[in-house]
Parts: sequence; C-alpha cells; structure tokens
Amino acid sequence: KAGEQKHPKEPSALQCMHLAVVACGDRLEETLIMLKSAVLFSNRRLCFHIFAEDSLKPEFEKKLKEWPSSYTKKFESKIYPITFSVGNAQEWKKLFKPCAAQRLFLPVILKDVDSLLYVDTDVLFLRPIDDIWHILKEFNSTQLAAMAPEHEIPKIGWYSRFARHPYYGTTGVNSGVMLMNLTRIRSTQFKNSMIPGGLTWEEMLYPLYQKYKNYITWGDQDLLNIIFYFNPECLYVFPCQWNYRPDHCMYGSNCRGAEEEGVSILHGNRGVYHDDKQPTFKALYEVIRDFPFEDNLFQSLYYPLQSKFLDTVHTLCGRIPQVFLKQIEKTMKKVYENRVIVYLGANHRY
Repeated sequence: KAGEQKHPKEPSALQCMHLAVVACGDRLEETLIMLKSAVLFSNRRLCFHIFAEDSLKPEFEKKLKEWPSSYTKKFESKIYPITFSVGNAQEWKKLFKPCAAQRLFLPVILKDVDSLLYVDTDVLFLRPIDDIWHILKEFNSTQLAAMAPEHEIPKIGWYSRFARHPYYGTTGVNSGVMLMNLTRIRSTQFKNSMIPGGLTWEEMLYPLYQKYKNYITWGDQDLLNIIFYFNPECLYVFPCQWNYRPDHCMYGSNCRGAEEEGVSILHGNRGVYHDDKQPTFKALYEVIRDFPFEDNLFQSLYYPLQSKFLDTVHTLCGRIPQVFLKQIEKTMKKVYENRVIVYLGANHRY
C-alpha cells in the first residue's frame, strides 16, 4: 500500500503499545518510577516516547540501561527534545508548567504512530497497560481520544464552579491519562469557535490558545476541554478508576468504579508522592520505587505495601486500602500464574 511505503514501520513498532510522557525540571525520578510500573505489570511489548529537556536525556538513557535485561527486553524507548511545531515556543513553555503543552503536539510529532497512551509523570500503573489499551477497540466511529472526568460530583468540581471557558460535559475531563487514536486526530476537521468550517488539530492549537489564554488556569488540559466541548462526539469517557486522584478519596470516597474494581491507574497529582498530605499515595510510590526488579512481587512489593498502609488508616484515603490493593493483587496473581505455567511448560518439554 502507498501509505505503508510512505511511513515504513518496524515490525516491533506495529505490535507495541505506545506510551508517551513529557518530563522537565525535577521529574526524572517520577517518570522512571512510572515507566517501571508499566514494565512490571504489562504483558505486550511497550514503546516509550519520552519527551525531555536536553539536560535529562543522558540520565534517562543511563538509568533505563541499568534495568535488568529480563525487563529491558520488554520495551524500546526513544527520547525526543521538547519542540512546538506551531505558534510561539516560549509562550507554549510558559503555559501552566514548563513543557506540559508538549502533549498537545503528539499527533503532529509522532506521525508514524497510530495510537498512543499519554500519561503525566506522576502516574502509576497498578495493572497491565494492555487493559487500558483494549479501550481503543471500544471507540465508536467518531471517537478519537479517551479521558476520565475531572470530578465525579459537579457541585464540588473545579470546572463546574470556577471555569471561565467552555469545558466538556458537567465536570470537565482530566488530561493526566489520555488514550489517543492519532491517525483519527490527524485526519479530523474539528468544530471550533473561531471559524464556521472545521480546522485540523495542528491548525487549531495556536489560534485556540490565543483566543482563550486569559481565561485558562490548567493550561493544556483547559485547551483539551475546550476542544471536546465543541466536539463531544470525538471523546470516549472512561471511568475514574483509570485516573484515580486524591480528589477521589480525600473528601470521602466518590469513585464507585474503584470501590468495585480497585484502582487501575493511580494519578498522584498535587505533589502527593513527595509530601505527607496523602500517605496512601506516597506509600504506593515508595514501594514501587524501592522494589528490586528481580525480587518476588508478593514478598517485596505487596507485603511492604500492606504494612505501609496500616500507618495510613487515620486518613480518609487510607480507610479504604482494598481500593488501592485490589487490582495490584489481581495483577500479581496473574503474573505469578503465568510464570508458573511457563516454568512448568518448559520442564514438561524436557
């Protein structure tokens, strides 16, 4: 096919689950712990697309090479410089946090990638990425991205109380975990508030920013909310357990999906991995950070987590430890079962 000749793909890239992250400033360790959680639990091969400041590139390369080969063979990684293809780069850099706006340009930069999961650096996977990757198959013919609601309860949600710009649905959406069909994004004409006809993703970004820059608080997330306000048919909304934040438990539990199924993806925004405001989130981060790769998952990850959680029961989030443990336990059992089956199968052959 002509399209295939134009953009040749490596066979491994076709089978990859593509994961993108943008890291600037002091986010090196956080990003590595996020990537570690992805590799620990995932089944299929991963392709990491790491967008980082030039000063961080050698550190990323060095640290990823230090991982044991049993894990490095599960992924390939590419590190990209921070670039903004349209508009004023300095303005984009100042939007919300340094480099955060980079994620808006992923469809433009990663031209050979069909689908992608973008996550913030402060995300931890508590189950295989394979499971959120399957959601791509649930998109209908107009959906091209998936995000979770910013809040479950409109009356205490940020957008419903304070936003001075259009936003998606009743509570807005959170962009910290965003699943994207980049092929569809690149080929869609988006409705907008600037011209009567549609605009492509790349054409729309800078004029949209210019129009709303005095009204936005959360930078690129606000721009995404504005885009999907005008194009609601393009968005698939996945439930809160796929982007579980302190807001889901710090005022009392308000994520029913996590209560029923457990947290699938933990998003430690508000800096909670690094202070003592939400010790449950910090406990998970520290246990995954300190887990020696080749050790037994139950012994060196699950049990330390359980004992750390005992110290957090005085907090609203710590009162519901099963919410945080349910998926991680299920995932570890599967990993263990798979290894036993592979081991027994190997023995059986000889």
